[in-house]
Amino acid sequence: MSQIETVVPNTEPVVYIIDDDQSLREAIEDLLNSVGLEAQSFASVQDFLDGDRGDVPACLVLDIRMPGMSGLDFQREMDKWNIVLPVIMITGHGDIPMSVRAMKQGAIEFLTKPFREQDLLDAIQQGIAIDRENRLARSAFADIRSRFASLSDGEREVVTHVVAGLLNKQIAAELNVSEITVKVRRAQAMRKMQVGSLPELVRMMHVIAG
Repeated sequence: MSQIETVVPNTEPVVYIIDDDQSLREAIEDLLNSVGLEAQSFASVQDFLDGDRGDVPACLVLDIRMPGMSGLDFQREMDKWNIVLPVIMITGHGDIPMSVRAMKQGAIEFLTKPFREQDLLDAIQQGIAIDRENRLARSAFADIRSRFASLSDGEREVVTHVVAGLLNKQIAAELNVSEITVKVRRAQAMRKMQVGSLPELVRMMHVIAG
């Protein structure tokens, strides 16, 4: 395992379904239960927002047209509610402009009713895999940020100059400190960042910088 990987607990995934058609919601739930996947269904976007969502890998099966907020509008506004989930759009009234808009907004699949069960299952498995990867990346990023936050101001200054390619002597001149001080701060920063080499430190700082 590399220094910047973080283990995410192997929790069971859940599939959220938002569709105002009760019979379709129940059919999708039955399908998912038959393959061992947990499903939670909602008749509207508001019901979904009012519900409890666990901190587990998940994806969202979202009807594009519903009373109240539409699926397309909700997809566009998900960031507002800090909801980061792969979205599979479903509709009985699909057309090319609608599909293009959904895909541009980040949907991983667009299925027109009636769709093949296997197509939906394939899209859901893809969505869950994407969410697992995203959760791992977010966890690793948070871990690196936590390590960087543990550095003192002096250590951060040294790290910034080290990553920029400056030698200890040059850093000492830039910060108006002794070269010994630079070496000490650099060693302390490497220990706190939990890295054993300069390339590892550079890689971590690039992750933080985005």
